[in-house]
Amino acid sequence: MEMTSSKRVRSTEEVVEELRAALVEVGVLLPSLRVDPVTGASDEPFPLVVLGRCNVGTAQRLTAVLRGLAGGGES
Repeated sequence: MEMTSSKRVRSTEEVVEELRAALVEVGVLLPSLRVDPVTGASDEPFPLVVLGRCNVGTAQRLTAVLRGLAGGGES
């Protein structure tokens, strides 16, 4: 069964919201996080997720969280 564009975008939007919630749980806010409107409206089987722009503090926090998850600790 082929998914329609709106169903693919809806499920991608759900993934984006789950990602947003998980990031907030670890203290990271990516203000531009969203579904890419071009691939969301195209025939792509999986629309892209735009992680967007963030300030340096957010980038540092995201780096610390990822290093912590990888077992590398904070620098």
